[in-house]
This record gives sequence, structure tokens and C-alpha cells, in this order.
Amino acid sequence: MKKEECFYLGKIVSKYSFKGELLIKLDTDDPEAYYKLESMLVSQEAALIPFFVERIQPHKSDLLRVKFEAVDSESDANALLKSEIYLPLSMLPALSGSKFYYHEVIGFEVIDTQHGLIGTLTHINDQTAQPLMIIKSNEKEILIPLIDSLIQTVDRKQKKLTVTAPPGLIDLYLE
Repeated sequence: MKKEECFYLGKIVSKYSFKGELLIKLDTDDPEAYYKLESMLVSQEAALIPFFVERIQPHKSDLLRVKFEAVDSESDANALLKSEIYLPLSMLPALSGSKFYYHEVIGFEVIDTQHGLIGTLTHINDQTAQPLMIIKSNEKEILIPLIDSLIQTVDRKQKKLTVTAPPGLIDLYLE
């Protein structure tokens, strides 16, 4: 399976015991949805390797304590430290209304309530303190903060995202 067909669930951050148990820091608002996984894809050397779950349980608020099959020692666990964890996109719960996953709106037309069609959403930069929508408008890039209150509608069928950008923001890019 390719990374493009998967979503990032989290990262193995530490060992829990000398018997191969690991702690995975989850990148989700709903950790309970992942308490009964049977397998996970572990990123190793640009490949996604399936690991079957022997035991899984919550650990603190955003960690999972996981015991994978065939990971039975501290050295086995050490080999997996800092690895990213992925799951197939098909395992994502469906969202509705103005809620969306970042990957699903890439390529959508972005319409501002004041300016009309402003361009195509090409990327969401979530490496900043506030995620930013990067919108291609002719030869320019427009950056709009990804804030729930700015998102008006998400039309999945028409592939359109309607926003209300802060006053003057879009004008800065179009001048």
C-alpha cells in the first residue's frame, strides 16, 4: 500500500516495557476510534509494513500502548522507535457538513463570499501554528488561515469550498 492511499495516525514515541510494548502518540481528535485496531502500517525505509496488533489500550489522553505480534523484545521495539503509523484512507470515518479532512479538499475550488472564485486549493500547510490553506490564483498563491469560523460550506459533489476570508486579506494578494 502506498502512503497516498493512507492517512497519518501518529508516531511511535517510546518503549513501554522490555517485552516489546510501544507508545504511539496519536494525531487525532478521537483516540477512542482506534482502540480496537487489528493492524497498523508502520513506515520503515520509505515502505509501509503491516504489523498485526496483539494488544492495544489507551495510555493517558493521546497515547496508545501497543503490543505488536513478533515484537517481543526491547531490541525489536528499538527498531521501531520514531516510526510513523498509517492506516488506509478507507478507515477514516466519513465527515459531513463543513468538517473535512485536509486530503479530501485538495483540488477544490475556493470561493470567497466577498470576492467570488479565488482559485484552487493546492495544499494545506499544517506545519505552522495555525494551518493555512494555500490557494493557487493564476500565478499567485493566496494564504488563508484554516479556521472553522471562516469555512462556510463544503460541497463535496461540486468540489467547492466557500470561505469568508478576513476583510482585506485577499486584496493583499491580488494587488
